[in-house]
Amino acid sequence: MATEVELEHHTVATNGIHLHVVQAGPSDGPLVILLHGFPEFWYGWHQQIRDLAARGFRVWAPDQRGYNLSDRPKGIGAYRVDTLANDIVGLIDAAGRAKAYVAGHDWGAMIAWWLALKHADRLHRVAILNVPHPNVMRQHVFSSLTQLRKSWYIFFFQLPGLPEAAIRRDNWSVGARALRGSSRPGTFTDADLAEYRRAWSQPGAITGMLNWYRAIARRPPAKLADAYVHIPALIIWGAQDMALDAVMAPASVNYCEQGRLVLIPDATHWVQHEEPARVSALLAEHFGAA
Repeated sequence: MATEVELEHHTVATNGIHLHVVQAGPSDGPLVILLHGFPEFWYGWHQQIRDLAARGFRVWAPDQRGYNLSDRPKGIGAYRVDTLANDIVGLIDAAGRAKAYVAGHDWGAMIAWWLALKHADRLHRVAILNVPHPNVMRQHVFSSLTQLRKSWYIFFFQLPGLPEAAIRRDNWSVGARALRGSSRPGTFTDADLAEYRRAWSQPGAITGMLNWYRAIARRPPAKLADAYVHIPALIIWGAQDMALDAVMAPASVNYCEQGRLVLIPDATHWVQHEEPARVSALLAEHFGAA
């Protein structure tokens, strides 16, 4: 796809805070909201932003609360899943739309699941990248030793102060090694990592980012009376994910009334970086259908 697409940087009020949102594409195009995960920011979608905008979509890619240039409220309670989802509902309102198409990766995928489950009336369709349905994740963390081992970092992040200190050391070398060590060789360039270091260095950002993990462990969301997704859902999954077992992907589709799974065998957790054109095409196909 063409890459000559202007990226607009805006500050948008939503849910009592302000989020930095990168926007692109025709103002009257169908609204697509792209939600990043940890330890990324809007830039994690930079290739899809341009691709989807070039296809005629109006794309909004926020720095979610706690990240980069968005507000970073203090306190773990400010990062509960319901609150994070309400941030995105507020963005749809701010765009002047009744509904949006939403895609999420990693933590952004968890929020996308939650929007599809609790705010389905505000979504046309949802796309999920490499994160299982909340019930599937809960079941596997507590029943699968393999997944428990893969989730070790979640427990480390619960410690006060120590994770922040470890991640900041040596010019954010832990974060850079984590991205490169869990992805295909060449996925994250030196220029990419410079962008991430700049975002991680924003005052208070690393604590805001980690508070997502702390809130889910200490203040988990209430169980849903209806755990099924009733809107069309696309799940894209890189099978070589080091953190999340691929067996959770088909189990997650079972919670979707109109679900489709695309498993990419040689991709990792960072599937939209490693297979940018394919992911963009899959999203455009899913969001472009009536």
